[in-house]
Amino acid sequence: MTKPTLAVALIVKNESKHLRACLETVQGWVDEIVILDSGSTDNTEAIAHDFGAKFHVNHEWPGFGPQRRLAQSHVESDFVFWLDADERVTPELKQSILQAVEKNQPSTIYQFARLSWVFGRFIKHCGWYPDKVLRLYPTNLTQYDDSLVHEKVQTNKSMKVETLTGDLIHYTYDDIHHYLVKSAGYAKAWAEQREKRGKRSSLSQGIIHAIACFVKMYIVKAGFLDGKQGFLLSLLSAHSTFVKYADLWVRTSTQPAQVAQKDHSPE
Repeated sequence: MTKPTLAVALIVKNESKHLRACLETVQGWVDEIVILDSGSTDNTEAIAHDFGAKFHVNHEWPGFGPQRRLAQSHVESDFVFWLDADERVTPELKQSILQAVEKNQPSTIYQFARLSWVFGRFIKHCGWYPDKVLRLYPTNLTQYDDSLVHEKVQTNKSMKVETLTGDLIHYTYDDIHHYLVKSAGYAKAWAEQREKRGKRSSLSQGIIHAIACFVKMYIVKAGFLDGKQGFLLSLLSAHSTFVKYADLWVRTSTQPAQVAQKDHSPE
């Protein structure tokens, strides 16, 4: 039998800081590298070509789920393995991925643990580890859903999920500014998605969910064992939770500037 082929797929934008180190961890053992860029202005494309990647561009950002679906349409290999540019494959994970592809079990998708480095430390609590992610599956079996943010691989009862050994290392945030920018983008996409579904929110909901987020991460999930970084991450996550509910409230319960100006204009 012919050995199944394996592609690694990424969606990127301005990832020159991380992309080379990421691709170095898959170089030589994947059959295909597929990258879908959303309009980089740095040397992301040049780095991709250094690794022989098939580089595609989609300037019209449709959201994370739709962008991943479009990227997968360019994959020709039997299996697709998803990576983000700020992630690194450990040798143990590499071996378990190759073994899974070689076995090629029917209707099986694969998950593995992701270990995140945040503000100078690996986070092993806060509910962040093991952060099991579904990232490997036969290309023709499934794909991501069309969620704008927090997209997930579509599964059904006929599929079997297996957990591979080895960690995927995730260099999540460069600094506080990076965290705030990234979380603001997620909050915006979350609020937009909820607004389109006719959902509403309130500031009190935001406060309640933010408090619950902090308590869950720092106390229930033992974030205090991650030291100062655990406290900071729990606090920032609570803030991000409040912001997304506040964003939805502003979108659905307040007057646009044009309406307010019209209401207060002289007769």
